[in-house]
Amino acid sequence: MRTSEADSITPERRVAYQRLMLVIRRFEQMVQKLYEEGLVHGSTHLCEGQEAVAVGVAAAMRPGDYSTYTYRGHGHALARGMVPAAALAEILGRSTGVNGGKGGSMHLTDARLGLMGSFAIVGAGLPVAVGLGKASQLSQDGRVSVTFFGDGATNIGAFHEAMNLAAVWSAPVVFVCENNLYGEFSRYDETSRIENFADRALGYGMESSIVAGNDLDAVFDAARAAIRRARTGQGPTFIECKTYRHRGHSRSDSGDYRPAQEVTDWLARDPIALNRLKIRSLGWSEATLVDLDDNVAEAIEEAVVIAKAGPWPNERALTEDVYARE
Repeated sequence: MRTSEADSITPERRVAYQRLMLVIRRFEQMVQKLYEEGLVHGSTHLCEGQEAVAVGVAAAMRPGDYSTYTYRGHGHALARGMVPAAALAEILGRSTGVNGGKGGSMHLTDARLGLMGSFAIVGAGLPVAVGLGKASQLSQDGRVSVTFFGDGATNIGAFHEAMNLAAVWSAPVVFVCENNLYGEFSRYDETSRIENFADRALGYGMESSIVAGNDLDAVFDAARAAIRRARTGQGPTFIECKTYRHRGHSRSDSGDYRPAQEVTDWLARDPIALNRLKIRSLGWSEATLVDLDDNVAEAIEEAVVIAKAGPWPNERALTEDVYARE
């Protein structure tokens, strides 16, 4: 178990992070397939195309650090160590799921991994993350709280309150905005008059940075610097990751409201493809990378088999895990 942040992305780590991004990509593709087969009930919000944000930030965190994230949070859960079979079982509503089949796609949570909440309400994880950061500050346990949210969340009251409190308290919190250009079906420039949401950090006297969210190295470097600042008592940081979701907002949304050239341009900046090129430049063979992809695809297929084999929750489960017990 890692006890301190990584200083750099070594060749071996780069390959490991490539595998993790592939796991997230294949996982999301499988969730879509299961949904189309009628096996996933309720909404699904997939993060295909945004894998470098989840993996890059997670790579800079310690196991004990906290994460809060959005309903588009499968990738964040997997990046912090959630087992794909348990995550899929949860999405399928089985009792072997990470939350007993009662949380589903939008609530993948595991406090043992520092995954303190996948929130269905836009921006709801922001104040929780600040509370977790304040708790760490008071207990002096050295933990950092990282909260992930979309560009749409920067327009709600909870965002501004969380930013202000974190700044006033110099709390060990890192705000990571996954700016995929669209808040549901509305492009960011239709709902905001600023080009960069990181500019909003200036109003709270908070450090900020803007990075190419599809570049694993850029995300890792920004997250490492922000997390170290937070852990050493230098206060919160706002990171804006410019990225793009390959699919529509949710479920059956085809994303037709997006210009065809915009989609083409962003698909050419696929984070997995970009990192793959860097791995090839380090001397890894094409055959090795093909095997890596095939192995991940096989692992996700096996995870589906395990997830489907899980039993449904019984009626007694309705009243379990409702209240904390001594």
